[in-house]
Amino acid sequence: MNAPVLRVENLHFAYGDVPALSGVSLTIQPGEFVAIVGQNGSGKTTLVKHFNGLLKPARGRVWVGERDTTSLSVAELAREVGYVFQNPDHQINQATVREEIAFGLRNMDFPPDKVIRRADEALTMFGLRAYADRPPAILGFGLRRKIALAGVCALRPPVLILDEPTGGLDARSAEELLGFAARLRAEGHTILLVSHDMRRVAAFAGRCVILKEGRVLRDGPTREVFADADQLKHAFLVPPPVTQLAQALAPQIVLDTPLTADEFYAEYVKRSA
Repeated sequence: MNAPVLRVENLHFAYGDVPALSGVSLTIQPGEFVAIVGQNGSGKTTLVKHFNGLLKPARGRVWVGERDTTSLSVAELAREVGYVFQNPDHQINQATVREEIAFGLRNMDFPPDKVIRRADEALTMFGLRAYADRPPAILGFGLRRKIALAGVCALRPPVLILDEPTGGLDARSAEELLGFAARLRAEGHTILLVSHDMRRVAAFAGRCVILKEGRVLRDGPTREVFADADQLKHAFLVPPPVTQLAQALAPQIVLDTPLTADEFYAEYVKRSA
């Protein structure tokens, strides 16, 4: 097995006197697509902000590759871990889309020719070439999310964190954005998705980590996690509608925890034949 890209050991963190993480341990392997889920206040964003150095452990340790994050700056970690914030306006600050995408590359002292090439590639990959010379601030929310993602991806970090990336997006834009993430994962990147959207977690993430009150409640393959209706209920989470329907049909028709409509249909036809 390859060395993990991220490793957390007995991580504790608090905001003042309010505990946010209480003994979290976790290992992420290269090329995984992992969803971090849980109700509001469960510690999801607090956890992932430790991976790019925005937060430092109160107790415990966090490694990115073989390096302990306590000895690394946010700028150093940005080459390894890209973070796309919930609100794209928290990271967009340049006059044009092209300059926004190039900003991180210039900040990290990439050679000028590489800055131009990477920015052009990101504009093409995310379908933003038509907006290259327009101010990001006047574009729609979905486009600004894409711009923020393109700027991070231009750095080509091995690990990409998407913090509630589909919030405020229509269905088409949400699917498109996560489709980009899936393509990056197919190219070898590791994706961490923080989300309340269980339908899209089911469709895209191969592994699911449930946090509750700052602790890991469950960690496993997404299909197995969503098969445990009682534990999801305990975490105040609701599985996708097709999974709920399959669970409601049991024991008359036992389906293998379908996660998408296509899976449900294929399983239903097979079992009903």
